[in-house]
Amino acid sequence: MTEITTFPLLSLLIFSPLAGAALIWFFHKPETVRLIALLTSTASLFISLLILISFDNTNSSFQFIDKISWIPTLNINYLIGIDGISILFLPLSCLLFAGVIIGSWTSISSLPRLYYSLLLFLLSAILGIFSALDTMLFFLFWEMTLIPLYFLISLWGVGPNRRYAAVKYTLFMLTSGVALLFAFVILAFAHARGDVPAQLSFDYLQLLTTAISADTQTTIFFLLLFGFGAKAALFPFHTWLPTVAMEGPASIAAIMTGLKLGLYGFIRFIVPLTPQASQNFHWLLAGLGVIGILYGAIVAMNQSNLRRMLAYSSISHAGLVLLGIAAFNMQGIQGAVYQLLNFTVIAGGIYILSGFLHHRTGSTDTISLGGVATTMPLLASFFFLFGLATMGIPGTNGFIAEHLILISALQSHTGAGLAALAGMVLSASYFLVIYKRAFLGPCINPVITSAIDLRPRELAITLLLAGLILFTGLYPGGILEITKAASETWLLRLKG
Repeated sequence: MTEITTFPLLSLLIFSPLAGAALIWFFHKPETVRLIALLTSTASLFISLLILISFDNTNSSFQFIDKISWIPTLNINYLIGIDGISILFLPLSCLLFAGVIIGSWTSISSLPRLYYSLLLFLLSAILGIFSALDTMLFFLFWEMTLIPLYFLISLWGVGPNRRYAAVKYTLFMLTSGVALLFAFVILAFAHARGDVPAQLSFDYLQLLTTAISADTQTTIFFLLLFGFGAKAALFPFHTWLPTVAMEGPASIAAIMTGLKLGLYGFIRFIVPLTPQASQNFHWLLAGLGVIGILYGAIVAMNQSNLRRMLAYSSISHAGLVLLGIAAFNMQGIQGAVYQLLNFTVIAGGIYILSGFLHHRTGSTDTISLGGVATTMPLLASFFFLFGLATMGIPGTNGFIAEHLILISALQSHTGAGLAALAGMVLSASYFLVIYKRAFLGPCINPVITSAIDLRPRELAITLLLAGLILFTGLYPGGILEITKAASETWLLRLKG
């Protein structure tokens, strides 16, 4: 069952960033443009919190449903709604974008109106992805992210090959998008075969109840696996992420690593829509997870650049989430969702900090750094805290998620669970080594000697993110309670 609301609060949330993006073009002063962008993201955060406050944790069905006929001849609708799995991504996405805007406050000097309007356009598309309940509407929002990301990477990237990175990412996503489109069309026709009279359906809620043959499920499973796997930067579709992390702006890397939309697609679409195929190929999901964990961790150990190390660390942690999904138990799915939420705070936050560092020093390579903690103790301290969270140290939210996933993996795939444990050990190794080189020791670079520490606005967003890391690490019950009912329903679909 679903609940249909009278006031379209969720639609207001999705489209409010577009209104801010349009408003930006009526002003010319960079200070005003930045302020409008920040106020827009803050207003979106406020709306998302209103939705969260009104959300019923005990109800496993989708809430805040909005439905409008869009393309009647194909039975395609504007259909949005949220459940316990997707609800928390809304405020965290808005918070991350607010952090990205603050992080870009002094580093964006060229074409600020275009930059901030593209950021808000991207925020609107991402909020739509987390809310869409019509597969064609989801696909529209999914493809809408390509436009702003291409220009954000190619125009404001920090590397000499930023245009190559933008093209590489776009080609990866366009190719994987074709697989998603084919999968959604096959799903619609599969529904039509079982419907009397035959009628196509792109309605996610209807597709959940559609009986699909085993062979068709297998086809859809592999199409979705490629489509979402490329976006999630799973091995071997991961090569675009280190390139974008090095060549693109740190703010965009924060969004790409902080919001793992591909892994969200695994949870929302692959397993619920192809339950039989997902269980038949659970070994493949677990295997890809293990490969990602170990490959990402081992390659991260050999990096001398903070941003590249963080990119491979993200690949390793993405494998851990996939392993939690493949466990098909309560601890696994709740741990996977928890870790995806953590990405927004931890990975997004640490990339924002690396952007602060790059803007001050012109580099994030350990050869050019050293002694950062001497002149920028606040930045160094917070970077270390965020790093502890990526390592899953007790007291941080990373520990809760990794602990749940590890227990679930040991129950369902013992060997994979041991591999995950090894990956957690390796993550401590590569982070502590590169942190020592970059932040400790003597201060040799004169640029670092004269660098200033975090400014008040930078400190404010960093404190907020750090507070979330500690609060959700010490009190995980709130998040687990919100995701519980929807996670139980998610598991029931595997049995039904």
